Amino acid sequence: MNSSAGFVALLGAPNAGKSTLLNRLLGEKLSIVTPKAQTTRMRTLGILTQGDVQMGILDTPGIFRPKTRFEKAMVRAAWESLDQADSIVVILDAAAKDAHEKASNILEVLAHRKLKATLVLNKSDRIKVEKLLPLSAKLHESGLFDDVFMISALSGDGMDALKTHLLACMPKGPWLFPADQLTDLPERLCAAEITREQLLLQLHEELPYGAAVLPESWAAGKDGALHIHQQIVVAKDSHRAMVLGKKGAKIRSIGQAARQEMETQFDCRVHLFLNVKADQRWQERASFYDLFGLESKK
Repeated sequence: MNSSAGFVALLGAPNAGKSTLLNRLLGEKLSIVTPKAQTTRMRTLGILTQGDVQMGILDTPGIFRPKTRFEKAMVRAAWESLDQADSIVVILDAAAKDAHEKASNILEVLAHRKLKATLVLNKSDRIKVEKLLPLSAKLHESGLFDDVFMISALSGDGMDALKTHLLACMPKGPWLFPADQLTDLPERLCAAEITREQLLLQLHEELPYGAAVLPESWAAGKDGALHIHQQIVVAKDSHRAMVLGKKGAKIRSIGQAARQEMETQFDCRVHLFLNVKADQRWQERASFYDLFGLESKK
């Protein structure tokens, strides 16, 4: 048997660059990326097949100290990825002043579970070498990391060596997915994430984290175009007004940008229909957690 297959889990604090790293490894966009922390809310699997190796890459929500029920579900999903992983990558924003502190709880769990990982210092092009090397040395002293890579997932610097290393870590065995499969995420959820990305990008700091995009219906028309209906759920009527904008200008802009991205991703015409609903208790509804593969326990 010459083939290899396995899974690598990407762990890190919010905004460390996990989703950008996943997209860079795959060579195309799968996970949404915004400047906002906690953009990734669910486990996203990207599948990289190269040569005789197939690697499932698990992009996970950022790990931090959660307070709300929803935050706890996201962090729990990140930790659960360790149970599936053959290899673990811990990603740090090397340019952050508190990079080591943000990784402390990850290091504690790895030590407690006696797990080894690969350390990736991302955004290393934004920090001077005289600061980067001591950070690398300090983290390596923990004894938790077998290898350290200094990269920029955004520019691609250092990515070839990291990709080669991760592919080599996959155990011998048959492929787990068809060679042309990119993800196990249903297309309707991919489409919902595309719309949520535009919400975060276009509303910036105006929109609180208490917003979700839920798929309602998905159908192919006789002309081959996709007819996609989605519901944007926010916590308050005032948030609903932000999303709609003056005379509906903002929701039209969000819908247009999301539709164009969907047409690129799905390679067909898309008719996108959005409605906005205020629901103060949406984060308490088990159906939401089930939809995105999160545990709803408190």
